[in-house]
Amino acid sequence: MEPKGAVVMLKRIAMLSAHTSPLEQPGNGDAGGMNVYVLELAKQLAARDIEVEIFTRATSSHQPALVDAFEGIRVHHVAAGPFEGLQKNDLPAQLCSFVRDVLRAEVEREPGYFDLVHSHYWLSGQVGTVARERWHVPLVHSMHTMAKVKNASLAVGDTAEPIGRIFGEDEIVRLADRLIANTSEESNDLISLYGADPAKVAVVHPGVDLSVFRADRQTESRAKLGLAADAHVLLFAGRIQPLKAPDILVKAAAELLKREPSLRHRLVVAIVGGASGTGLEHPSALAELSSELGLDDVVRFVPTVSQRHLADWYAAATLVCVPSYNESFGLVAIEAQACGTPVVAASVGGLATAVSDGVSGILVDGHDPADYADAFQKIISDPALREAMSQKAVRHAESFGWDSTAKRTLDVYREAVEAHGKARP
Repeated sequence: MEPKGAVVMLKRIAMLSAHTSPLEQPGNGDAGGMNVYVLELAKQLAARDIEVEIFTRATSSHQPALVDAFEGIRVHHVAAGPFEGLQKNDLPAQLCSFVRDVLRAEVEREPGYFDLVHSHYWLSGQVGTVARERWHVPLVHSMHTMAKVKNASLAVGDTAEPIGRIFGEDEIVRLADRLIANTSEESNDLISLYGADPAKVAVVHPGVDLSVFRADRQTESRAKLGLAADAHVLLFAGRIQPLKAPDILVKAAAELLKREPSLRHRLVVAIVGGASGTGLEHPSALAELSSELGLDDVVRFVPTVSQRHLADWYAAATLVCVPSYNESFGLVAIEAQACGTPVVAASVGGLATAVSDGVSGILVDGHDPADYADAFQKIISDPALREAMSQKAVRHAESFGWDSTAKRTLDVYREAVEAHGKARP
């Protein structure tokens, strides 16, 4: 146990991201904001001389077992089940194999090699509870999304999370030394829905790379992307699945054109991302919807792009639409605002924190496309409002840098180490 008053020194963290690798391109498959979160947090910790070893499931026989991704960051591709063809709901059956190889990483080193385990998403949390007991180190867990919250607001065409996940999340909440919530709303959900001890829940907002996502370059970005300087660009960025509700943007665009047909020659609806989750069951559904609504000349489908290329799309957009049925935070909303672009988002979960309603964007209650069309119309028709929101969006996003996220996360790590040491006999 640390002497009273001593500063807890951390040398090495094990991060668990079982179902998706932080090295994968966000926007495809299961890769999304959590991938960005894990990698950016790891970079910040490494910059503070804390080594980070990330364990994720291998999805190809061509992946090396170990990758030195960045200085101070190693990624372990753990062989657990078939490399390809597994859906997220198939992964719980492969956790025994994953646990075995994660535990082996400690066996091959001297005792006390890792100071702490930080698991991300419930699958990793299940592995983390085992590592916590075997390695005698504290477990910090980030849910990112929760089954009970998701099941309470399912999108049309989406499927409920299985009972096994709910039981798994209950167990993680009971065993983890600390739980990191992205927002106060998520913290409240952990306490009210899962019975989490309030003293073990800490709110730490995710961050945004302010060197990549920058404002005041709409003209430059539009020229780079081949978009007209006077276009009204409505952007959706992320995984194409019912939960993220890109269909709401398409339907709202159709409603907008019904009201103002003259906008058609200037309107661009850009969908940037790939099919994911239950969206894989009918990957062409969004394109079919666009055709049914007569929007083939308006809607553009853009495959997943790099973070820097995505920043160009944000900067080029008139507004970014985030109509999700549930978001633990909504990193897309913060990235867009950092680029000076107002956001129209569903008033759900962490989006109420990520977007300053009426200041940096507009929050919409519910998922009626007509309400989103109202918000689009308001921003498009009022250049002065759009410019004011743009400036305030940048200022709002500046408070969400990854440096602040890392500092607060380190505080939580130290609290977990101290609490774990006191709890041991």
